[in-house]
Amino acid sequence: MTPKQFYDWQTAGGTDDVMRLVDCLERADLSWCAIGGVAVNHWAAEAMVTQDVDFVVAAESVDLATKLLEEAGFRSERFPWSINFRGCSKVSIQLSTEDFYADFPSRSVPADIHGILMRVASLEDTLRGKIKAWRDTERRQSKKFKDIGDIARLVESHSHLWKLLDPDLKKIIKKQ
Repeated sequence: MTPKQFYDWQTAGGTDDVMRLVDCLERADLSWCAIGGVAVNHWAAEAMVTQDVDFVVAAESVDLATKLLEEAGFRSERFPWSINFRGCSKVSIQLSTEDFYADFPSRSVPADIHGILMRVASLEDTLRGKIKAWRDTERRQSKKFKDIGDIARLVESHSHLWKLLDPDLKKIIKKQ
């Protein structure tokens, strides 16, 4: 079973939704990148299946990206901090509209995630995003546990990231 087939099996057809997402953004030549767990999967030594695809686009492209994804068959729902999209699978696609991520696309890199070619946030931006998520006081405890695990996976795979951790994180994440 290829990585793409495994991902498709885990997400009940998610490969098609993710590939349609990437195709829409790339055909429009938008500045964008995947963030969150998808980006962690690129940078960590071992990938973990996630049914969420979080991404950002340049601020001026949010409306165009939304229009293109809706035209491609995705249903959208707007929130103050994001626009969520649903396709035909279990994959949850979230376009973050938070200012924190505005510069991430300009530093993105090409990546192969489960056999799907896309852009992901830089290593340092991926770490910054996971730290931001972990610090969010409104976030569910189960999500915060996953965030700290993702931070640990990044530091284990890239030991130089240790120096970017605040003292409170250094108490939780052990230096390798």
